[in-house]
Amino acid sequence: MSEPDVPAAGVPLISGADVEAAAALLGGVVRRTPMWHSRGLADRVGGPVWFKCENLQRTGSFKIRGAYTRISRLSDAERARGVVAASAGNHAQGVALAARLLGARATVFMPESAPLPKLAATRAYGAEVQLVGQTLTEALLAAAEYSERTGSVFIHPFDHPDVIAGQGTVGLEVLDQCPEAATVVVGAGGGGLVSGVAAAVKARRPDIRVVAVQAETAAAFPASLAAGRPVALTSMATMADGIAVACPGDLTLAHVRGLVDEVRTVTEEDLSRALLFCLERAKLVVEPAGVAAVAAVLADPAAFAPPVVAIVSGGNIDPVLLLKVVQHGMAAAGRYLSLRLRVPDRPGSLAAVLAELAAVGANVLEVEHERTATRLDVGEVEVFVVLETRGPDHADEVLSALSRAGYSVTKD
Repeated sequence: MSEPDVPAAGVPLISGADVEAAAALLGGVVRRTPMWHSRGLADRVGGPVWFKCENLQRTGSFKIRGAYTRISRLSDAERARGVVAASAGNHAQGVALAARLLGARATVFMPESAPLPKLAATRAYGAEVQLVGQTLTEALLAAAEYSERTGSVFIHPFDHPDVIAGQGTVGLEVLDQCPEAATVVVGAGGGGLVSGVAAAVKARRPDIRVVAVQAETAAAFPASLAAGRPVALTSMATMADGIAVACPGDLTLAHVRGLVDEVRTVTEEDLSRALLFCLERAKLVVEPAGVAAVAAVLADPAAFAPPVVAIVSGGNIDPVLLLKVVQHGMAAAGRYLSLRLRVPDRPGSLAAVLAELAAVGANVLEVEHERTATRLDVGEVEVFVVLETRGPDHADEVLSALSRAGYSVTKD
């Protein structure tokens, strides 16, 4: 490994040369994923916006890059003892495939709540899977104990120089494919990807702004940066399981502190809107964690100087979750409208409401009729409707039409 820069805390940072060496190692193993232009975001940002599509990588995410780099550098004796990892799903698949390619036995600990497609894929790549606990933290502890007990080599999901160097090869491809980039936006959980990308791009282009993005309800970096040491979150609750990491590592924290220009957070609504945007406008299947960078740009376009590259880091989404997130995204984008109306309790009242909605072009998805609630006057019923609209302007048109028709309407 080449001589790294050293941040104030004394933790050595990965250099651009380290990432270049990893890239040479990964030749013929990983895909050079495409860069797709987003016209929809470019119009909002005021300049080119590109998606770096690591959701199209082998195993469906960038994780194969770091896993293969790490395992390939083990000695023959170490690989003979097998490798062990802990993951919510994407690192699991990367380790499983890398181990198979390199002839090592892999055991992976995953939370009991791990998405079924990620679980099935990890097993299909040849790893033995053990389900432990409800969180990645519990799975990490179990994997570390297994490593101590069996002698298997623990492959950390983010806090190891080889893993960071491997993930950083995404940044080299970004520079090759978009040499004029001014801002690179990267989703972050434990920070392995953003650490590697920042090391790669800052080595060649120190002027590039690197922005890390975390889920608001699982953002460990802000408190850790403020404290100057890794600080664990006491709780997390996000649909973005791939970046739900309670605590960064010493190494990734040093990289983010020394090389990343800004850490931003996005809400669950931001994530669901971005996932829907990628499906509708970019025709990309993505997972919530994989779309964090897009969510940040979509939520605050003016904050990112173009040309912007947003790394779409993964596409391994459970179809059941995809359905829920699409519905959530449509609601967040103003495409779903939930209303309560009070109408006279007489025949034809409900039909009249539905006729008004049909006239204004609203699609009724659900309807409920309540006449026994104590909040209602005698002779009055409440109608609850869920509507599909064409967007916020159409939703306003629906509300105006109902008001003109004399209905008392409240949004639910």
